Amino acid sequence: MTVPCDKVDVEFFDTAPSVHRARVEVAATPERIFDLLHDAEAWVRWAFPITAVEWTSGFPLEVGSTRTVHMRGGLVGYEEFIAYEHGSRMAFRFNEASRKGVRAFAEDYRVSDLGGGRSAVEWTMAMDTGSTPKLVDRVVSPVMTAGLRFMLRRFARLVESDHTPAGSR
Repeated sequence: MTVPCDKVDVEFFDTAPSVHRARVEVAATPERIFDLLHDAEAWVRWAFPITAVEWTSGFPLEVGSTRTVHMRGGLVGYEEFIAYEHGSRMAFRFNEASRKGVRAFAEDYRVSDLGGGRSAVEWTMAMDTGSTPKLVDRVVSPVMTAGLRFMLRRFARLVESDHTPAGSR
């Protein structure tokens, strides 16, 4: 059974009830960063809630591409890309989820070339659970943001390591 989610667009990153952002500088080129973002196995290594990623529409990626993401606790997200510019931006939303509690969910990864083999990676996570009271969100929000920062630092270490993506495109 799947539950439909609101089909949000890129404006959702500015209007969602709950938005969390993190940024890190990485000793890597945008191409290297996108090699890891394309690698289904790499997501499991740095994004601890994720247990598996399956590309369902193949490569090359573009707006409308799809994938399925399995997460701890049994949540499965059926995603569609709402923005894609190789080397600079990758954003997707949940079209459906395996259970209730996610009215809308989207993530945006922006990569900026800083020159000299360095890049900045900005990660925005936006969501609407439809039921989170503002007081609870004020408590949960700093924890979510800290979690994003932690995972983004793990991503940076993975990108900077000698790891060669299995599914590199």
